[in-house]
Amino acid sequence: MSENAHDGARQTVMIAAFEGWNDAGSAATSALAHLHEVWGAEDVDELDPEEYHDFQVNRPIVTTDEDGNREITWPTTTIAAATVSPSGRRVLLVHGIEPSMRWRRYCREVLDLAVAHDVRTVVTLGALLADVPHTRPIPMTATSESVGLQAVLDVEPSRYEGPTGIVGVLQHAAAERGMQSVSLWAAVPHYVAHPPSPKATLAILARIEELLSEPVPLGDLPEDAQAWQHGVDELAAEDAEIAEYVQQLEEAKDTAELPEASGEAIAREFERYLRRRDPGSPGERGKGPSA
Repeated sequence: MSENAHDGARQTVMIAAFEGWNDAGSAATSALAHLHEVWGAEDVDELDPEEYHDFQVNRPIVTTDEDGNREITWPTTTIAAATVSPSGRRVLLVHGIEPSMRWRRYCREVLDLAVAHDVRTVVTLGALLADVPHTRPIPMTATSESVGLQAVLDVEPSRYEGPTGIVGVLQHAAAERGMQSVSLWAAVPHYVAHPPSPKATLAILARIEELLSEPVPLGDLPEDAQAWQHGVDELAAEDAEIAEYVQQLEEAKDTAELPEASGEAIAREFERYLRRRDPGSPGERGKGPSA
C-alpha cells in the first residue's frame, strides 16, 4: 500500500490474477503479465496442477522446442517475485487459471506461499463484461474487506452477493488470515469482449500504480489502447445498430457522471452480465467476478 498507509513501511505485496471466469477480455491477466515484464519478475514457485485442474477442461499443450524435442506444458499457477525500483518493494505475482476443484486448499496453498514471503497485503485483479461504452474511461472499482484500508485508501466494502470466482474466494481467505486485501475490477464493454482489451488493462495498471505508489512503465500500452478504440470505432461505424447502442451507452454514462459508476453500479452491471452470459450454469459458462 502507499507509504502513508502503514507507517511508511514498504511492505511485501502479492498481486494475483486468474484466467477464466474472472478475466473478461483477458484484461486482468494481461495486466499481471505486463507487471511481470516491466518489473523483471522471476518465477520462484508453482502449484501442482494435478491437485486443482480438470485436464479435460484446461488441457495441457504440446509443443516442440528448438532441438526438436516434444514438450508438454501443464496448466498451472506460477508465482514470480520482483523487487520494484527505486523503492525496493518486494512484490509476488500470482498467475494461474481458475482451478476446477479444491478451491479452499488452493487458496490455502497460495496464501501459505504469501506468508513464507512475508506478504502483508493481497491485491486481486479481475475484469467483468458490462454495459459500458468503449469511448469513455474504463470504469474501475476497488473493494476491501479490511476496514483500515477502506478508510486509508478510500476503497469500498464489497456489497456484491451472488456467484463468485476464485478471485473473490482468495480475497476472503486472505482477510480471514488477517492479511489486508484489496480487489480491483475493470468493466470491459461487453460488445467487444474478445481479448485483448488494452484499454481495460491500462486502467487496471493505473489503479495499481496509484494503490501501491509504485511506478509502472506502460511501454506501448497507451498506443495499443488508442488503436483498440479506433478499431472499435470503425466497427461501430459499419453497423448502424451497434453505433446506436454505443450512443445510448454514452448518453447514459454522461448523464450518470462518474461518482455513481463505482461499487453499486458495477455490481448492477455484473448482475446483468451474469444473466446475459450464464442463465443456467455459472460454473460452466460464466466469466465474471466477485469482489
